[in-house]
Amino acid sequence: MNFDEKWALVTRNAQEIVDEEELKKIMQGKKQPAVYLGTAITGRPHVGYFLWVIKMADFLKAGWKVKVLLADLHGALDNCPWELLDKRYDYYNLVITGMFESLGVSVKDLEFVKGSSFQLDKKYMMDVMKMASHASVRNATKAGSEVVKQSENPKLSGLLYPIFQALDEEYLDVDVQYGGVDQRKILMFAREFLPKVGYKPRVEFMTPLIPGLVGEKMSASSEESKIDLLDDLKKIQKKMNKAFCPEGEVEGNGVLAFAKHIIFVLKGDSGDKFVIERPEKFGGNVEYGDYNALEEDFVERKLHPMDLKNGVAREIDVLLAPIRKKAEGKDKLISDAYPES
Repeated sequence: MNFDEKWALVTRNAQEIVDEEELKKIMQGKKQPAVYLGTAITGRPHVGYFLWVIKMADFLKAGWKVKVLLADLHGALDNCPWELLDKRYDYYNLVITGMFESLGVSVKDLEFVKGSSFQLDKKYMMDVMKMASHASVRNATKAGSEVVKQSENPKLSGLLYPIFQALDEEYLDVDVQYGGVDQRKILMFAREFLPKVGYKPRVEFMTPLIPGLVGEKMSASSEESKIDLLDDLKKIQKKMNKAFCPEGEVEGNGVLAFAKHIIFVLKGDSGDKFVIERPEKFGGNVEYGDYNALEEDFVERKLHPMDLKNGVAREIDVLLAPIRKKAEGKDKLISDAYPES
């Protein structure tokens, strides 16, 4: 794979890269650059996670070292009960490994890192204190405003969250941090404050967010807005039937967004088409080789929302089948991690 091919693969579907010239220099100058994504172990992972798993798979295919930070301490700073951290770490490790396996991507250059394995070290905590002496309450509050759970009486822990996330770039020894565009403020915080404690800023890489099934950001804490990674076809269809998908409307349509950012990316890579099954009386089966054609039919009301929902539900079921299988016999792990479920 030459540079142009690697560049196209790494940067596809990006919404913003800060900045592209730095990224080019890294890719041209290093044999194996490193990228990381952090996910705080809070609510149960959902199908929206496939957006970043697919992007991480792109980095892997392009020859990068990929690190997934399973951020247990970040989870605690964002109100996950302390006594559940280890159990939720095990659950996240199980299902996210299953997501990569579901995509069939080689994971030889993939590494999972537990946040507390290095974030409690003396040097790291000293750097937390140093950065805290540079960043104001306003800086930290603004940085975490779209990431940390907000309340009328916010906890002090929320102010530490962006400091940890900034320092993770240095301690994970990566060139790039990747996150959704909702992470932009916290990523820019890292760019600004890492140099203040003697470390180089990293490239910040962002992709769009997928709307949830009810027309808002897909969230692990909102049961109605997401499909769980262990849902069976019946549950998937039930949730999909309730999804926000008004006839002819694209804005805020989580079903279309999932098709665009996940299904068609995977179909494009495999060379397959997205098949929507319909009875003959409603026109019979229809195949789509690219997303634009599907959206055009949907906007022109040639494709009914229920047919789209059924097609997307079947694709999700195929994606989740290997994850469900991986979770077989793990009932205690699941119930220990999420006793309220």
